[in-house]
Amino acid sequence: MVIEGIDVSEWRPSVTWDGALFGFARATEGDHGVDTAYAGHRAAMDAAGVLTGAYHVARPQGDPLAQAAHFVGHTGAGPLAVDLRVSDGLAPAEVAAFARRLCDEVRRLAGVRPIIRTLRHFAAAGNCEGLGEWPLWIVAPDRPIGRPVVPAPWTNWTLHQYANSPVNRDAFAGSLEELATLATRE
Repeated sequence: MVIEGIDVSEWRPSVTWDGALFGFARATEGDHGVDTAYAGHRAAMDAAGVLTGAYHVARPQGDPLAQAAHFVGHTGAGPLAVDLRVSDGLAPAEVAAFARRLCDEVRRLAGVRPIIRTLRHFAAAGNCEGLGEWPLWIVAPDRPIGRPVVPAPWTNWTLHQYANSPVNRDAFAGSLEELATLATRE
């Protein structure tokens, strides 16, 4: 079973939620950045009755503990994700170590396991080493819905961004109830 949703940021300030069962809105970036459209997107998703999640754009040159606190402090209930697609010039082992600390701290602060959002080539370069325990959100708009190529260290995908125009479209490998469990405190 695959269900469909949308992910948004301030770059797409107005979105129609028709047909979407879930949505993720960019909430924060790095140690201090805040998406200016986050509150509006979250309110629109809530009004449309879609399951609402949030994501943080990780900046590996920053402090992973500060970024986790910043992210969790700006989000409400719902699934959480860490967007890991830039190295900031660091070596893959350094990026992976940063990401593990960030995810561990998000889990500690929020009580939920964050989803890792990344690209196949970014993971293949070693930037996601040791992250296979976290659910994977693979950005692969070049692949048909629900059929992304899964990079190591993962063996399966949880979310698949399969389109990016006119809006980012995503598929979840499961039911809405299963997606909601990703927001359940451990």
